[in-house]
Amino acid sequence: MAEGCEKLVQSMKTLYKLGVSAVADRLPTYKKYLVYLPENILFDLYYQLYQERRLCLLGVELGDLETFSRILNVTNRRVHLLQSFQALMDHGTMVGKELAISYDICCLCVKENHVAQDKAINLGLRLGAFLSDAGWYAESERVLLACKKLCIADEPTPENLCRILECCHKLLHAQAAYCAFRDAAETHQLAMDTIQQLKYGGYDSDDHAALYAEFSILFFIRSEYDRAYRWGIEALRQLKPTLPAQVIIDVLRQAAKSCVVKREFQKAGLLIRQALYLAKEIFDTDHPKYSDVLIDYGFYLLNYDCIVNSVAVYEAALEIRKAIFGKTNLHVALAHEDLAYALYVYEYNSGKFQKASDHAGKAIDIMEKLLVGDHIMLASAKRVKALILEEIALDNAPTPLSEQTLLQKSESLHLSALQLAKTAFGERNVQTAKHYGNLGRLYQSMRKFEEAEAMHLKAISIKEELLGPEDYEVGLSAGHLASLYNFHMNRYRDAEKLYYRSIAISLKLFGKSYSGLEYDYRGLLHVYTKLDERDKVLEYMDTLNHWKELRDKHALSEDPPIDLQKRSQPIQEVLTMFFSM
Repeated sequence: MAEGCEKLVQSMKTLYKLGVSAVADRLPTYKKYLVYLPENILFDLYYQLYQERRLCLLGVELGDLETFSRILNVTNRRVHLLQSFQALMDHGTMVGKELAISYDICCLCVKENHVAQDKAINLGLRLGAFLSDAGWYAESERVLLACKKLCIADEPTPENLCRILECCHKLLHAQAAYCAFRDAAETHQLAMDTIQQLKYGGYDSDDHAALYAEFSILFFIRSEYDRAYRWGIEALRQLKPTLPAQVIIDVLRQAAKSCVVKREFQKAGLLIRQALYLAKEIFDTDHPKYSDVLIDYGFYLLNYDCIVNSVAVYEAALEIRKAIFGKTNLHVALAHEDLAYALYVYEYNSGKFQKASDHAGKAIDIMEKLLVGDHIMLASAKRVKALILEEIALDNAPTPLSEQTLLQKSESLHLSALQLAKTAFGERNVQTAKHYGNLGRLYQSMRKFEEAEAMHLKAISIKEELLGPEDYEVGLSAGHLASLYNFHMNRYRDAEKLYYRSIAISLKLFGKSYSGLEYDYRGLLHVYTKLDERDKVLEYMDTLNHWKELRDKHALSEDPPIDLQKRSQPIQEVLTMFFSM
């Protein structure tokens, strides 16, 4: 009997699928009846068109704003909708732009009708969020800007002010991700003003965790790490178990990134692992939210000197994104870039940079297809590609001529990235300083030693001003300048001081097994060999050997990056642990 019921259920499922397929085959005939279908069945019908690659017809259907509004209500099929939408964008249907234009028109038509206006605002919030999740930030921003106009035209009641904040939250996410910093600054200010209005009206809510996390993201992308950290901590303070899981995950991962750049690795590790396990439980491992957390976990691992695990995590994130977003999407481009840099660090001693170079090249190719003009997002990808080309030139170039060609390509990429950074961030910014430092290393390779020194000194000056004298970035630049003085300018005492400074910073932040110490110890060995200080040579030979032993133990002690059996802890327990650290 049970077996018969099971067969019947399977048969019913098959009949349903056959019915969906039959309607899809004759969609123009049945089109006028589609409005009567439940939304989940309508979704299955359109997903059938996607699976059959009937993308022109699907584009016509999903380009209709009313139809797409209904499809957005099917929230448990979001991955399938993202796949279908990306396929349409790849097919050249411009469905994102069509929906944004239709929404603009919709907003113009509802201004005198309060009920229709409320409906349009709710649609704008959902559509804008979806477009952002899909990686089409310009279209998302257009929708949410129109939505914002409707929101602020309403009476400033507490309900409407809260809706303005929700719009600011989603709009700021799209603008920050797209590096639209001027517009993002306006949105940030509107959100701050709206919070003050609510307070003056006696509505002093502590329910702004998601919004504060977006503030943190904006300042993080702008390399204003102190402000990013403050807002990340404030977002944590406003977390509650009753908030949606996605909000909790996003707050945890952004606060973790803020802790990483402040070198608070124990705190960062606690938060990012909880975000990872919660994302796995709620969304499963094929969801874009899980890939988002993996990207941030890879960032933590790379900065915490767990380089092998970082590469593995970035590779997993890229595969998830490719499965959902295909090959031509900004989410995929950014994953290629992150993996390229992790591989560059991982292969630094081996000199095997081809895989890293391929991923960096793919990131740049995708961005150049999707971004307008010299977009700031290209700066980081070009920087990674330039670093890789420099190492290929030095380690693998078959002839002096090919080495010179590769170095010139690297210089062109670095200069382009520097100009983009200066335009977006200004001179006194950590990203700009990093580009100066990279040029310093390149000019050292090109034997332009005075230019190299000038670039390194600029980088150190900016980093010290913004980050303080004992920050990791300062130590990194100090070590690079030491190498220039040591190996090319015969300024051994100057190099010695800089190596000691770099070592002190590394030991304080990472401990005695940190991978970067090798370059400083080898540098000091060269310094003392040149100065004929034999006692110091012996001392640093012992130090280097001891470091190698510690490094081997560190490699053996590394746990797998993801414990598949582990579950997330209650958020209140996580917060208690975090604030007691």
